[in-house]
This record gives sequence, C-alpha cells and structure tokens, in this order.
Amino acid sequence: MNHRCFTVGFAVVVLCAVAGASSAAEAPTPLPGVASQVGGLEKKDGLLTLYLDQQRGRVMLELPAATDEDIGHRFLYVEGLVTGLGSNDVGLDRGQIGPARLVGLRRVGGRVLVEEVNLGFRALSEDPNEQRAVRQSFARSVLWGGAIVAEDGDGRVLVDFTSFVVRDAHGSARRLERSEQGKFSLDQNRSAVDLDSCLVFPENVELEALLTFHGAKPGAFVRETAPSPEWVTLTQHHSFLRLPDDGYQPREFDPRAGSFAISFADYATPLDQPLEKRRIVRHRLQKTDPTAARSTVVEPIVYHVDRGVPEPVRSALVEGASWWAQAFEAAGFIDAYRVELMPEGAHNLDARYNVIQWVHRSTRGWSYGGGIVDPRTGEMIKGHVSLGSLRVRQDRLLFQGLAGADNLGSGEADDPVEIALARIRQLSAHEVGHTLGLTHN
Repeated sequence: MNHRCFTVGFAVVVLCAVAGASSAAEAPTPLPGVASQVGGLEKKDGLLTLYLDQQRGRVMLELPAATDEDIGHRFLYVEGLVTGLGSNDVGLDRGQIGPARLVGLRRVGGRVLVEEVNLGFRALSEDPNEQRAVRQSFARSVLWGGAIVAEDGDGRVLVDFTSFVVRDAHGSARRLERSEQGKFSLDQNRSAVDLDSCLVFPENVELEALLTFHGAKPGAFVRETAPSPEWVTLTQHHSFLRLPDDGYQPREFDPRAGSFAISFADYATPLDQPLEKRRIVRHRLQKTDPTAARSTVVEPIVYHVDRGVPEPVRSALVEGASWWAQAFEAAGFIDAYRVELMPEGAHNLDARYNVIQWVHRSTRGWSYGGGIVDPRTGEMIKGHVSLGSLRVRQDRLLFQGLAGADNLGSGEADDPVEIALARIRQLSAHEVGHTLGLTHN
C-alpha cells in the first residue's frame, strides 16, 4: 500500500515538473522595445529606417510589420563595387554593378530574412492559386538572415544589419579564384561598414562597406595592381530601390528589332502559345499628350558624365552621348533626352542617376553599357556606362602610327589627338545606346 502511494505520488510530481517546464518553454522572455536599443544612435529615415552606431560600427534596421507575412517588404536590390582592383583581366572594376534582384525583407519566427524572389518562373494570372503553385514549385534564395533584437507592440522589429552589408555579395573572392589569382577569403577584422557612406532617401537606400580579402599566394594580376598583394581591399556598394509603380507598359520582344530582353517562363500561358515570354529593355518615356505625333515628355531621360573625366575627353563624352537627342526628336519626343555633368558630390552608384563613368585599369580594357533593369518588366531604372580610360590613348597611338606625328597637337583634322577624340565620341554614343536597350546591329 505504501509502495503504491509512493508510485502515484512520484508520478504526480513528474507530471507537474514536465508541465511546469512546458509552460516555461511556451513563455520566452519578451524582447525589449525598439526605442531602448537605439538611444543615442543616428537615425536615417526614408525608404527604410536605419540607425547608425558610430561607436560599435553597426547598421541597425527597423522594419515595420508586413501586411502579408509570406511576401514581406519588397524592393529591388543591386550590389556592386565602388572601388576596383584595376586589372582588366580579372574584371573587378570601379563602378561595376551586379544584376537587379527582386527581394523581400520578411520576418520568419525570431529572424528577419532577405529573400530573393524567383522571377524565372511565373504565372501571369489573376488566380492566386495558380500563382502559389508556381511559387511553390521552384526554389527561392535566402541571401541573408539576422536575429531580431527588439520588437514593439505594433509589430515593428529591429535587427543588426551589419553582417548583410559586410559580406562578399559581389563574389569578388570567387572572381579572383576563377581568374587564377589564388584563393582569397574575406577578413572580418580588416573589413567594416562605411557609416559615412550610408545614404537614405525616399526612393532608395545606399550602403557601403570596406572589404579586405586575404590570399596567401596572389596571382600576377593582383601583384601588378595591389600595393600588398596578400591583402586586396575593395569598397562594396548595396542599393535598395522602391519598386516602380504600375505606370510602365512592358513591350514584347520582337527579333526583328535589335533590343535586349528579359525572359521568363509563364505557366499560366494558354496551351496554344509559347511558354517563354520575352520583354524588351527600355527606359520609361511618356508623352505629356499621348495623342500627339510630337509632344514633350512627363520626365526626360538624363544622363550624367562622371566628374572624374578630364578635359578634353569630358566634353567629347558629353557631345557623343548627346547625339541620341536627335533620335528622340525624330521619334516625336520633344526635349526627351539630354546629357549633363554629374552633380557635385553625387555618387556614381546612386540608383537615381543614369551615369557615364570613367574607369582606369592598368592595361587597356573594354567599355560596357548596362544598368539596373526591373527584372519584372524590363524597365531600365538606371543606365550605367563604364568607359575604359586607356581606350582613347590607344586610339591616339594607332592613328599616330598610321598618319605620323607631324600634326600631333595641331588641332587639325589629321591630328591623332583629334581623331582619338572623334572615336571616343562614337564610343560614348555606342555604349549609351546599349543602356537605351539596343544591341549591336
């Protein structure tokens, strides 16, 4: 009898202990409020709300509650390099940008994730079930995750965003290895977020970090360009952009027109139509009077030439890029396009500016015309031209070798310098044409 009472009593004690432990597990310690964690920090409010911690070198991100937890807060995201290696063979250039991605910042449990949306597979349908079927059929990519450190009653949360900024988002170490320059890895002790370059605007947020990569056996191209080849330091840039409104009308690609295009599979396509959809890349340009054959425009396309370009090359770039104004005028768009000098103090990678930038390398390299394209529609958000500075010097040497040096510096038509400037005007127009969406013809 006593043994039975002991057994029953022991069982009751065990059950109570388990229940108590379960209750404790279900009631975690509440997180502190946002205000208690950001006191004394510099607040920057705009498209996103950031708090800059100068003392500890941190970027804190405040995120409001999302209306749809599965989607979160969506933006266009682009990464790139402010400073380069200086080697054409490696290709890590000043002002180089990666592809634009549609990302969602959303809360999952006690973390905030930056998740890239898979736009390669879609369902252009009003039926949410069709859309969900495609969304669940193909992988997404989580680019970053961080623990929530504070939360308010209205659903606002705070995360330390520093590790998102201070990471090799551009794949610089991978590029170095593929170029046979050795295996490099990011050194966190020699890397830091550049808080003075964190800019917050109503339509975009710009973030930067100093990244230092260590390699024990650097290759020849790194040895030629880096002062201490074992340590390669680059400045990386991140841009978050507000999603463009629905006023842009995508245009289907036609192979008879020389246009760049985005492509994706549309699983809501009728069976008698191709699964692949293609949309051309172009700027948004709207007439103030859509019914008129000739009209002014709602917002002109403005390109800005890098202030780092010296004269007389600077004026040649402005002149050559300005040739496109004739094409817009001929198409009935009045005062729709112009070229100016970059505003003093403006950043070449600021997503608000179409830019023609000047890139130095240790050897003669390529020039490129690209930009930030809305991956949903094909709309060109930011035209971005990179012109190699040694091209004009090489052209001068070529023309001098062909025509001789007798008229060098004369300013005449056969002056090798004047011929080289004429060529750089053509190159400026050529690369801007790519950013307008045109391929080689």
